[in-house]
Amino acid sequence: MKLVVVQFFIISLLLTSSFSVLSSADSSCGGKCIVRCSKAGQHEECLKYCNICCQKCNCVPSGTFGHKDECPCYRDMKNSKGGSKCP
Repeated sequence: MKLVVVQFFIISLLLTSSFSVLSSADSSCGGKCIVRCSKAGQHEECLKYCNICCQKCNCVPSGTFGHKDECPCYRDMKNSKGGSKCP
């Protein structure tokens, strides 16, 4: 019985640490993009492109709109039609 409890504890500890490592790897972009896209009409699409831009530029402008001068890389990324890629 003690062995089962010890095994359960070790497995739980390993799973918990794995989830925290995975979540912290994307937390800097994910958290900033959630704020950036919080008022977007197409929330999922906004999050998708915001995360793409954040991963490439390592920054997301503050607020829900504008302020792109805070992150020139984010501001200057263009889509195939020449429009702004990043929300």
